[in-house]
Amino acid sequence: MTAEYQVHGAVAVITLNNPPVNGLGLATRTAAVQGIQQALADAAVKAIVITGAGKAFSGGADIKEFNSPKALAEPSLHTLIATVENSTKPVVAAIHTVCMGGGLELALGCHYRVALPGAQIALPEVKLGLLPGAGGTQRLPRVLGLEMALNMIVSGTPVASEKLAGTALFDAVYEAGSDLLAQAIAFADKVADARPLPKVRERKVDYPNHEAFLQFSRNTVKAMAGPFPAPLECVETVAASVTRKFEDGLKFERERFLHLMQTTESKALRHAFFAERVASKVPDVPADTPVRSIKQAAVIGAGTMGGGIAMNFLNAGIPVVLLETRQEALDKGMATIRKNYDNTVKKGKLTAEKLEQRMALLTGTLAYADIAQADIVVEAVFEDMGVKETVFRQLDSVMKPGAILASNTSTLDLNRIASFTSRPQDVIGLHFFSPANVMKLLEIVRGAQTGKDVLATALALAKKLKKTGVVSGVCDGFIGNRMIEQYSRQAGFLLDEGALPEQVDQAIEKFGFAMGPFRMGDLAGNDIGWAIRKRRAIESPEITYSRSADLLCEMGRFGQKTGGGWYDYKAGDRKAYPNEQVNAMIVQHSAQLGITRRQISDQEIVERLVYSMVNEAAHILEEGIALRASDIDMVYLTGYGFPLFRGGPMFYADTVGLANVLAAMAQYARGYQGSAWQPAPLLVKLAGEGKGFNS
Repeated sequence: MTAEYQVHGAVAVITLNNPPVNGLGLATRTAAVQGIQQALADAAVKAIVITGAGKAFSGGADIKEFNSPKALAEPSLHTLIATVENSTKPVVAAIHTVCMGGGLELALGCHYRVALPGAQIALPEVKLGLLPGAGGTQRLPRVLGLEMALNMIVSGTPVASEKLAGTALFDAVYEAGSDLLAQAIAFADKVADARPLPKVRERKVDYPNHEAFLQFSRNTVKAMAGPFPAPLECVETVAASVTRKFEDGLKFERERFLHLMQTTESKALRHAFFAERVASKVPDVPADTPVRSIKQAAVIGAGTMGGGIAMNFLNAGIPVVLLETRQEALDKGMATIRKNYDNTVKKGKLTAEKLEQRMALLTGTLAYADIAQADIVVEAVFEDMGVKETVFRQLDSVMKPGAILASNTSTLDLNRIASFTSRPQDVIGLHFFSPANVMKLLEIVRGAQTGKDVLATALALAKKLKKTGVVSGVCDGFIGNRMIEQYSRQAGFLLDEGALPEQVDQAIEKFGFAMGPFRMGDLAGNDIGWAIRKRRAIESPEITYSRSADLLCEMGRFGQKTGGGWYDYKAGDRKAYPNEQVNAMIVQHSAQLGITRRQISDQEIVERLVYSMVNEAAHILEEGIALRASDIDMVYLTGYGFPLFRGGPMFYADTVGLANVLAAMAQYARGYQGSAWQPAPLLVKLAGEGKGFNS
């Protein structure tokens, strides 16, 4: 049973038992309603306690049933709460550890609530683009007051139970370590005969001059919510708890909840929520695959990437040996790590004590012998196969048996890198994104011979490092960079035809990207793309590019690190200032190509940048490089600044409709560099069947 029923003296105890967080799925709701009815039918039972087994009271809706008929089937959460509220015997919620979403709404329907300290109390629905849909917006203000309830609902942030101890939310908060069930049963015994039974719905929300406060809240939330409609809808439904009768407020809440369920923004957030959870599941690597122990790490290269990667391990409490070939480079790398931590301390996000603890875990060395005992080594040296070969042959000769040898390569052939060792089963790609200590994405590249235990270990490590790990097969550029190359190619062609960097960047940033292609190039370093294009010219001469990016590099403009790239930059200022010489070079290059420059609309810019990526992604899916469309969305949401409210490139293509994407591509195929628009067979097939990538 997902809700157990027991009687202790005159008190019936209903224990929600649906691991891991006692989600209120259909079976659990049914069993809970039956438990209440059984208690009401038993004359010997005077009161009822509802609690949760394991490590939660209840985390709310059962995510496994999301978007399925079961989520709305009877008894619904509304029915369960009404059954509890209308019980003729007192119902006490005994709350511990986690009480969120529907779990908190259920507790608010009970007549009394008792808790242990340290329980996380929240209505986090706004994070899925929704609002609490089972009375939360109407009941919480009645126990916490308008202001505190509104802050909790609009932010979705958990609050510790002891911080709410003096409010009408709790009738008692016991001492830490107390036996919650024994305390709750004693409490239930005490109130067994008390009548009338208190109902949250019968309380009034008292807030002097609430109109002014609500108007202030609307203005503040509107400014902060950006493209997401849910936060403002939360304000309006909470406002109803003051301005309307309870039943009318409940009806209004339901109406706004159902409206939000249908918005693209909420669908995008829910898609991202599930995509993140499914990304760590690999069909042929079962959940019980043994993992290797990672107690000590090593990083090769103390540059920007190597230093950032080392910080990830230090943040997770894993000691790191940082290896460099020159003392000067090592000192500089170690100093940069400390400086990064110093800045975090200045911002108040880290204590000075924690800084010292982390730095104490870091050792620098110039000798490979000093890293021999590490459980994992991550190579972060220059992106050149010859350099990688030297490093991996050296690692193969010094690392202990069973050590994981990882490469941070962003484009190179991992199978070739593995072939430089006598242990290809221990080699894996761990492609961190810059800045590595900030960016959430970790592209985990599975080589042809990578061991299943090595892959399972990498996925577990990603979680420990607080990264979103996404598995990719081996190809040039893996998932993210292979797609971004098509995006960059189109950006270059747009310059040849009539756009300037600023217009392209502004159009895609208005669409919601964190940064346009030219600002991104300046940040990453334009010389990196230049090196890749030179390699491509030899390996894949059939791929064409605009020459403008090479001409820019020939001007010595590599980006922010040289003070100027596509744009100019001022010291201590990240703002991009258009450069007249660069724009003149672009215009002159069009003339040399014999192209008459034209006005290009923002719509065309956005479509060409995004659809070129979508088309490449369809190839990636078809080749099995990515396991699922949602993995590609995760890569773009967590590593490339794709707008969250659009759900990632594949989800966005599904919302536009794949037939419409194909039609736009056919139009661009008739223009300049039209050969870049050869549609992927999978895209044609799905569009023909009226399906989406994620369906």
